[in-house]
Amino acid sequence: MGVQICVANTPGAGVTTEKTGRRDGGNPGRAGLGRSRGGGGAHPGMFSSAAQTYGRLSFCLQVFGGLVWILVASSNVPLPLLQGWVMFVSVTAFVCSLLFLGVFLSGVVTQINANWNFLDFAYHFTVFVFYFGAFLLEAAATSLHDLHCNTTVAVQPLLSDNQYNINVAATIFAFVTTACYGCSLGLALRRWRP
Repeated sequence: MGVQICVANTPGAGVTTEKTGRRDGGNPGRAGLGRSRGGGGAHPGMFSSAAQTYGRLSFCLQVFGGLVWILVASSNVPLPLLQGWVMFVSVTAFVCSLLFLGVFLSGVVTQINANWNFLDFAYHFTVFVFYFGAFLLEAAATSLHDLHCNTTVAVQPLLSDNQYNINVAATIFAFVTTACYGCSLGLALRRWRP
């Protein structure tokens, strides 16, 4: 017995809620929370649903993804083979997420006839898989703290204590970012497959 909200396509038609019986005066901006039942193109209901999801998760994705990028870079990348991939994934995901968010917030989805629910799912699935791999590589790089390297003068640890602490923080934020992309992936799947 929840509130039923439908999209009104005609001006002045208004939306009646099941629970209260009130009309909102035909404001499709307030009524665009439901699922549209049309073809595979962009619809106001899908746009509002996707915008709500991005409004909630975009902040977390951008902040935590940016922190991974900043922390790995501030550790001076002592293991470039492992941490180079982490940097690539975090920077690429940061930029692509900003572009994807800009596409949704600018309203381009209503002008291009595409299955945006599927594209949203495919994008978040790809980024989730890459970020999960980056998280594992960052954790592996952090676990090498006690590994000692033989230099020409003396045996030194691979990571200094400062680099180790920074890499621990980067690993934690990489995990949190992966979890946020997983939540976003789940929501995208729910929108794509009702």
